[in-house]
Amino acid sequence: MTTASVAFSKKETAEMDASVAVIGAGYWGKNLLRNFHDLGALAAVCDADPEVVGRFKASYPGIAGFDDVDEVLQDAAIEAVAIATPAATHADLARRALERGKHVFVEKPLALDEEGAAAVCRLAAERHLTLMVGHLLLYHPAFIALKAAVDEGKIGNLLYVHSTRASFGKFRQEENALWSFAPHDISMMLALVGRTPARVTCNGAAWLNPKVADTTLSHLDFGGGVQGHIFVSWLHPYKDHRLVVIGESGMLVFNDTLPGAEKLLLYPHSVNWNGDLPVPNKAEMRPLPYAEDEEPLRGECRHFLDCVASGEPPRSDGSEGLRVLKVLGACQSALVSGAPVDLG
Repeated sequence: MTTASVAFSKKETAEMDASVAVIGAGYWGKNLLRNFHDLGALAAVCDADPEVVGRFKASYPGIAGFDDVDEVLQDAAIEAVAIATPAATHADLARRALERGKHVFVEKPLALDEEGAAAVCRLAAERHLTLMVGHLLLYHPAFIALKAAVDEGKIGNLLYVHSTRASFGKFRQEENALWSFAPHDISMMLALVGRTPARVTCNGAAWLNPKVADTTLSHLDFGGGVQGHIFVSWLHPYKDHRLVVIGESGMLVFNDTLPGAEKLLLYPHSVNWNGDLPVPNKAEMRPLPYAEDEEPLRGECRHFLDCVASGEPPRSDGSEGLRVLKVLGACQSALVSGAPVDLG
């Protein structure tokens, strides 16, 4: 698979006559509003705060404004909704929207439990509606190029993947650092390895709130010798968003905090053998090209609109969201119990 083969369609989404309402106009919802507007698909904004609704109606003239979700769902002119509300509301809002015949884009996680997520997936399939989960980094051009390089064998057989997602804040009270940060990294690892881990372990600690873990370290055993490690923290001195992929004949680093060509690097290191002694063979690092001009969220929103128009399943469809949720739930169980959890 080449980078070009996974590039997003550049057709004008306005031609699709797409009509999207964004539900939740807060910290992340405002970014969805901007992108769907710029793609010519924004029809409405919905938020519990009428002042917020009024502000965005002024910013995007011509869109409708609601402070009641039921009014959005009853509006036949709205074809799809994008849900950016607190995680605990995701499954219920997605279910209600699907029942009203709306296509659904929902920010991660799809639900807070597997049963709720599975029910939403079944409903979307029964109604033949698009259901997409906001696993943003699957749509990052640098990750698309990285995955293409792995699939093409540029670093040989996969050995292990390590991710770090850390920063100072934003501190949550409703969900811990694992649930807040790790879905992104789990989704990338599942995409790279191509299967669910057989076993997970997880440990962490809570310093700010005894019921909410501030940092966790998860270990994913995919079988066949392939391993994954995920470190997340919001109690970290600086922002660090890195994915390191190790293969038998090379290494890739996706550092989302660095600009331009520094963001995605290939290290063609290898290991030579002197009898039974492994000897490192260091090679010169070089940038790996990717489409730097594409904003990941823009690509994600465009992909949703393309799938609504074509009926094709999204890359991060409900089934992918459910797989991520299963791994996340297993890590949470391991964090609480202190014991490994088998996923079969």
